[in-house]
Amino acid sequence: MHRICNSLANLFPVWVLLCSGLALYFPAGFTWFTGPMIVWGLSIIMLGMGITLSFDDFRRVGKMPRIIVAGTVAHFGIMPFLGWAIANGLALEPELAVGLILVACCPCGTASNVVSYIARADVALSVLLTMVSTFAAVLMTPLLVKLLAGAYTPVDGWGIFLNTLQVIVMPVTAGLLLNRYAPRVVRAVNPITPLVSVIFIALICASIIGGNAETIKASALKLFGAVALLHTGGFALGYTFARVLGYRDAVVRTIAIEVGMQNSGLATVLAKANFASMALAPVPSAISASFHSIIGSLLAGWWRLRTQQPLPAMGHSPVEAATPAPAGCPDRCEP
Repeated sequence: MHRICNSLANLFPVWVLLCSGLALYFPAGFTWFTGPMIVWGLSIIMLGMGITLSFDDFRRVGKMPRIIVAGTVAHFGIMPFLGWAIANGLALEPELAVGLILVACCPCGTASNVVSYIARADVALSVLLTMVSTFAAVLMTPLLVKLLAGAYTPVDGWGIFLNTLQVIVMPVTAGLLLNRYAPRVVRAVNPITPLVSVIFIALICASIIGGNAETIKASALKLFGAVALLHTGGFALGYTFARVLGYRDAVVRTIAIEVGMQNSGLATVLAKANFASMALAPVPSAISASFHSIIGSLLAGWWRLRTQQPLPAMGHSPVEAATPAPAGCPDRCEP
């Protein structure tokens, strides 16, 4: 059961791409998943992330502050401004520009942990960076969206803050507490939580794409090009940033993946809740889920082929060696 669910979850890009492609031509098959169901779907995804965390993870962050700060600064320092530059450079219409900037201002995507595993990167570091960026997003995402998207439309920074608090902090904290006080329940659901998260992400993306199918077809080249540039640029700049700082290969790959992959589900929910008058604002987020997963998976496969043995993880310190693997990964997620 565990292996089957894990194998299906690792095909994340395939399911998102398949559902999104079908939604373009058979929208009614996916547009039923809308409204509160999208919010609840993302909350379940974040709850699934929360149950992979423990209070020890927060202690580990304090014992390796430099690398965690470097990865978080890279994420929030590169992606938001890259999204803004692409939106301006391609002269995207306001609704699509706001949507692209919004997804660029979100935290790391949870699928990055699986991609780091495939890439023979540092999965322990990936988990910690995803966790830190997720909590940092409660403040960083509203501030950055207001700064960078304010020229296109009035931005309710407080509203974005409250929505982010609702769909990130509350479910992640609930998962953390479940892990601490109900470990038997967590062990029982752990085998299926990655697959459940994949299903909800695929439904969220397909619903948004199905609801805007004709518009997406009409502006596919510019829209797809903008999203592809955002994630390709994120991977490349994240890699360059970490390489310039002199980190070893495992860390460089991890930071590149954490920078290049966004929490597209969160961006979709925030777009629908805070830019209701902009029907197309959630579209870049839905497309982003497919693009960052495909680009990340291809890059991870290439890195894996180039590396026959697992790379050293953050210097093999006792603290790092003890870091638990994310749910759904065998052993310590070292191939």
